[in-house]
Amino acid sequence: MLRFKGCQHFRQRLVCSTLSGRPIRIDDIRAADPESPGLRDFEASFLRLLEKLTNGCAVEINETGTSLRYRPGVVVCGSGLSHECGGARSIGYFLEPLLLLGLFGKKPLTITLRGITNDATDPGVDTFRTVTLPLLRKALGLEDGLELRVVSRGAAPGGGGEVVLRVPLVKQLGAVKMEDEGMVKRIRGVSYSMKVSPQVTNRMVDGARGVLNDLLADVYVFTDATSGASSGKCPGYGITLVAETTSGCLLSAEACYTAPRRQVGGTGLH
Repeated sequence: MLRFKGCQHFRQRLVCSTLSGRPIRIDDIRAADPESPGLRDFEASFLRLLEKLTNGCAVEINETGTSLRYRPGVVVCGSGLSHECGGARSIGYFLEPLLLLGLFGKKPLTITLRGITNDATDPGVDTFRTVTLPLLRKALGLEDGLELRVVSRGAAPGGGGEVVLRVPLVKQLGAVKMEDEGMVKRIRGVSYSMKVSPQVTNRMVDGARGVLNDLLADVYVFTDATSGASSGKCPGYGITLVAETTSGCLLSAEACYTAPRRQVGGTGLH
């Protein structure tokens, strides 16, 4: 059994343990924190997600939550799965390990994730959809099957967003060689808003183009002003930009304004 200390690289340790089949033990998880020692809610939620994706895994947590034993199971995946990500971290926190585990499943993965789609802590769903998935398709040689569909958006702290991730079976993983970054030839992006005036998205587009057009002519930013049931439970807005280079690389940047997590009402910078 491999032993670790501390809460650093929590997801990476569990993912590597699951893929390698080696049990691990993590001690001193925030043991020095007098007010809130042990696992956080989003880490416990990730453990529950692992139980849904695998068969035969076992998790043992002590009373204070500062020590964890994890015995991995077989990665099965499957369709019709769903998971509530909660309001502590966004859906992007769970998407990163899901993409890795889904590639090694015995069945294709189809899972619905509910929670916060965009915040200032984790990568937003637009970055996954426009950057991560296209690069994975190129690296794995996939034509279709790898998809992230945004059903509704949800800002922090209330969430209310929903996405559907599909990961197909991959027979083998080839070598990835991406050494030439290339020169930027075009920039695309999406400006989104939830429960605020649609004029906010237009102002973000004008601000981005005002900077980027001095450097590049081929700039286009889409707008996505959601309202009603598809806009989640809290107000928020942001922008995601993607630069495509001559060598096929994708470079992304994003910014997001949401209400503070401890204050559901009103708007502010998170």
